[in-house]
Amino acid sequence: MSPQSPGGTESDVRRAIETVFRIESPRIVAAVTRVVRDVGIAEELAQDALVAALEQWPREGVPDNPGAWLMTAARRRAVDLVRRRENYARKLQEIGREMPETAPPQEPTDPDDIDDDLLRLVFTTCHPVLSAEARIALTLRLLGGLTTVEIARAFLVPEVTVAQRIVRAKRTLATKNVAFEVPYGVEREARLRDVLDVIYLVFNEGYAATAGDDWLRPGLCEDALRLARVLAGLMPKEPEVHGLVALLEFQASRTAARTGPDGEPVLLRDQNRRRWNRMLIARGIRALERAEATATGAPGPYVLQATIAACHAHAYTYEETDWATIAALYGLLAARAPSPVVELNRAVAVSMAQGPEAALEIVDALAPHLPDYHLLPSVRGDLLDRLGRTTEAAVEFERAAALARNERERELLLGRAREAQTG
Repeated sequence: MSPQSPGGTESDVRRAIETVFRIESPRIVAAVTRVVRDVGIAEELAQDALVAALEQWPREGVPDNPGAWLMTAARRRAVDLVRRRENYARKLQEIGREMPETAPPQEPTDPDDIDDDLLRLVFTTCHPVLSAEARIALTLRLLGGLTTVEIARAFLVPEVTVAQRIVRAKRTLATKNVAFEVPYGVEREARLRDVLDVIYLVFNEGYAATAGDDWLRPGLCEDALRLARVLAGLMPKEPEVHGLVALLEFQASRTAARTGPDGEPVLLRDQNRRRWNRMLIARGIRALERAEATATGAPGPYVLQATIAACHAHAYTYEETDWATIAALYGLLAARAPSPVVELNRAVAVSMAQGPEAALEIVDALAPHLPDYHLLPSVRGDLLDRLGRTTEAAVEFERAAALARNERERELLLGRAREAQTG
């Protein structure tokens, strides 16, 4: 071990330990789960290793390879636990009692199987037996390294609610005997969409918070982007994974330009594109190229969304945007993954390519399908405003504000209502 530096305090060492653990914990939990076959127990053993580090490192010094130290400590505890179980089962047999034994699931022999513990953990935390809320909470806890307090703060729910979701999720995985494995064939394709959707939902909550006082929560965006990049490294031949990475890179590139000096939202058309992060845009372009290189058929939903985002990234001004191509891409996306929200986005693109009147027909047809979605009256108000129907536009903006749960967004919509009334 490296001796603790004379200038370093115990609190410095503690912060270093917590930082290392946050980075390494997903791999530690994944490796231990493979031994004990229980995500909940694996996390407890990983936490035991953390406690051991907190006790030893301030006294003995930080190891040269702290991540390996934590991994070894957790694995030893896992092996000890398995041995104790085996000894207990043996003793029960010796006294004539029967104990049902469940053998570990057979590993698939299909050559398409991916033997990676971290990837197994991703598919486990996003298993369809869990609710969407439970998947998000468990994924952020085990793969994002977030505490229950951080998750609760990010999603504006009580800490006890998050804690209960995580506990119930672990219990469900155990009682349902969910195998710690990466599915393959048709099942993998179906489950991969769940994994990608969870990561995308996490990013979106950071990109445009559904509720609360803040428009952006950059920490959630960073966690989701990191998870997507990890997944791309684990599944390099999956075009939709690269498509998701590309989409998130492009979206994240706009973060600095999406809010004003006081944290107020700045619409896409008003953003200073010089503030867009060109490094993230370049990363998005490379990820999209990888998606296209690995594709064997028609592009999937995330590749299509990334291609749309790329159109925005390539335009140096709002007016230079290739809206006709974007409208066509949304048409393909609507055919590939039908959704009224996708149609609403297509309407926006159509309004820019063909005029607001053509788009208004699309939006009006969507009204029965999105009765409480605040962005529908927001888009409708914008179209009416551009058509000179300002009184009607103001009513729509006010209705959108009443439906919005985010304070910043509500203020923006009320401001647009006032502008329409005075315009």
